[in-house]
Amino acid sequence: MPQHTDERIGTRVRIARNAAGLTQTEVADRLGRSEHWVQDVEAGRLPLDRYSLITAVADLCDVDVVWLLGQPYRLQRGNGSFAHAHIPALRTGLRRAGLILSGHPGLAPQAVAASRETMQVRSDMANAARQAANLPKVADLLPAMIEDLNTALLNAEGAARDEAMRYMVDAARTARMCLNQLGYPDLAWVAAEVAAGAATQLGDPIVKAAVAWDRCGALLHQVSLPETLAVAEAALRDIEPLAAAKRPTTAALSLRGALMLRCAIASARGYQSESAWSRINAALEDADRLGPDYHDLERQTVFGRGTVAVHAAEVGVEVEQPDTGLTVVPEANIAALPSKERRTHYEIDQARAFRKMGRLPQAVTTLRKAAAGAPYYVYADPMARALVSDLVRVGVPSQASALSSLVRNMELVH
Repeated sequence: MPQHTDERIGTRVRIARNAAGLTQTEVADRLGRSEHWVQDVEAGRLPLDRYSLITAVADLCDVDVVWLLGQPYRLQRGNGSFAHAHIPALRTGLRRAGLILSGHPGLAPQAVAASRETMQVRSDMANAARQAANLPKVADLLPAMIEDLNTALLNAEGAARDEAMRYMVDAARTARMCLNQLGYPDLAWVAAEVAAGAATQLGDPIVKAAVAWDRCGALLHQVSLPETLAVAEAALRDIEPLAAAKRPTTAALSLRGALMLRCAIASARGYQSESAWSRINAALEDADRLGPDYHDLERQTVFGRGTVAVHAAEVGVEVEQPDTGLTVVPEANIAALPSKERRTHYEIDQARAFRKMGRLPQAVTTLRKAAAGAPYYVYADPMARALVSDLVRVGVPSQASALSSLVRNMELVH
């Protein structure tokens, strides 16, 4: 019998509410909901299917959002446990990287120095695995890669050290994404800070803006919305002279647009719908200036018109305007995005939008398609898991087999 994700979240809501000394009536009043709504959430009869709702409950009860979601999910299928097995080594490498970047004395290399060619190959492999949404592969590659870069930072000097520093920025940013999706937000923040430390030493404004984008990603996974906006706004101020120049570089325009998208998600999760849509429109203007075929893989954001549509879909779900989210970016060719990770993210939010629009069979088929392309990414995604639990609760007879398959693979069973 399925043990729905929302039942577990509901149990934790009850535990958190009791620990905070709040009654169901008090929670309902402060959230602007009915007492019956709180009862249904705690009993697993209603899902917490939006980050904005989850954030509100977590803030009210003073608990961590990640605890409320029950992350990380240690799935046994699809190399799930394999991905988690690499976390201790990755944690060690990131910790050493932070010490090295801070100039801590007495540290010795623990790996063999890698050639420039080797570092480039490994960086390319990690980025390819990231954009392919292959989290087990990313987790496999990163620990040795980061330790080799630690050795390079300890041994190299001058231009060679700067080059190693750039590879460290890239590796740490890839680690941030992987760790967020696997359910380790605190360690993801460590990775973002390693990238920030290397970027500060390089002093390149483009690199610093790209790292700010990752910092925002780490903060969004912890639903630290004011901090996300503060980091993004500071980065936008720094890059604005480059983006507003008479002949701006594509990198400056791309990063300005990507940071606008971070602001859009933070605003949407904070119930600020007008601000969220304004940010989406600003990002779309930069995407249109860059052209319909532009996708920023070099800076890992994949920014472009299609990526604006990806974020618009999530904004629409969060602010209860799912139809607007799916249509506000006309003629967006999601299939042309050169990133399975971005395409999969869109399909998850598209399925969530279909659920809110009452199009339940489409919600199931869309999520099943996403899982077929990037299984572990989907099975470990908290909003995808919440959606499956909710669809099981309401029932979708025409898609019973597909829904049952999702339940089995997400291991939402006793």
